[in-house]
Amino acid sequence: MSKIVVVGANHAGTAAINTMLDNYSGNEVVVLERNFNTSFLGCGMALWIGDQIQGGGEGLFYSSPEQLREKGAKVSINTEVEKIDFDKKIIYYSNKEDGKVEESYDKLILATGSLPIIPPIPGRELENVQQVKLYQDAQAVIEKLELGGINHVTVVGSGYIGVELAEAFKRKGKEVALLDIADGCLTGYYDPEFSNLMKQNLIDNGIDCKFGQALEEIKGDKKVEAVKTSNEEFATDMVILCVGFRPNTELGKGKLEQFKNGAYIVNKKQETSVKDVYAIGDCATVYDNAVDGINYIALATNAVRSGIIAAHNACGTAIESIGVQGSNGISIYGLHLISTGLTAEKAAKFGYEVETTSFEDNQRPEFMKENDIVKIKIVYDKKTRRVLGMQCASRYDMSMVNHMFSLAIQEHVTIDRIALLDIFFLPHFNKPYNYITMAALTAK
Repeated sequence: MSKIVVVGANHAGTAAINTMLDNYSGNEVVVLERNFNTSFLGCGMALWIGDQIQGGGEGLFYSSPEQLREKGAKVSINTEVEKIDFDKKIIYYSNKEDGKVEESYDKLILATGSLPIIPPIPGRELENVQQVKLYQDAQAVIEKLELGGINHVTVVGSGYIGVELAEAFKRKGKEVALLDIADGCLTGYYDPEFSNLMKQNLIDNGIDCKFGQALEEIKGDKKVEAVKTSNEEFATDMVILCVGFRPNTELGKGKLEQFKNGAYIVNKKQETSVKDVYAIGDCATVYDNAVDGINYIALATNAVRSGIIAAHNACGTAIESIGVQGSNGISIYGLHLISTGLTAEKAAKFGYEVETTSFEDNQRPEFMKENDIVKIKIVYDKKTRRVLGMQCASRYDMSMVNHMFSLAIQEHVTIDRIALLDIFFLPHFNKPYNYITMAALTAK
């Protein structure tokens, strides 16, 4: 029997805890969580703010401290882990109920997640400057919107969260400015021809896209009144900072080996550089099959898988990660974008000799009454012909294509094999010459 302590209980931590409790009844599982809740689906915050879900924010949880306790875990919430002695295997933490506590462990799973990056901008301490990461963050934004007086919202950062929040605030009837120093939105996931599709989609729906501008100052007397950028100054009532996240790895600093961005470096068993210590989720690296090496890709899906893998290994069942491709997607005002693997720009940065092939067509035969345009781009290595990435856009739900290309990247499938892949045809779904097939057939 082992005593296994899990620090953090959101996606990765909850997955690890449930895996251990469901499969290894002989172990003692101790959970230390700094928040008052567990398993919050942060990806649903924009939907909550934009009134696109039923039942309110409570529906964005799939587990709770009570459920974990019922399954046999010892769970402490509102708990701050202050220090870990990795040599003596002792955790020092505190909370209101127990005061200061020393907790020993046999195995330790770190699931401390990530923290919002707060840029050192003058005025960031003003009222109505918000960040959106936790349940209570979204709740605070919603409460302020309901109080009135918020007519214009500036969202800083045009990654997934920023774009989703821009739509959410617009759906709430607010004027919205989306600000980013980059020249477009979603540039970390898509090449320009796809990010430009989303940019135009946002503009068409009334969102003021202020790209290529740096935020320099938030102005106001106690609360937000305006923002100053490198190009202009304009009035606003609320500023949402969502410029990115950084791994929350202060507890292991100086002891556990870290990646260039501070994430704990782990192997395919989620083991860190210190024996009996595992790291999972946003605080850890992943094995990226597109680059054949470790990388940092903070996604809930990666977090869940890493939690499952760490749990089995901590309990004595040796299994390894098969790696990830960073598969992701977004849907804004009915426009769906999906991607997996590397963009052409990223592939070049990783040293590949990049080649791409693209195709655009109706999703279904022209005789069908309902039809949508679908656009696809496949990124591959010119030397090996190996598929490195895929991007797709449509108002038709083509999200399942992501799974196919994710597997193709994982298994090092070539563009030529994709061209001859057995893809079924039925007018309800596609054309005899499928857009995937056509993109691959026209590859150089």
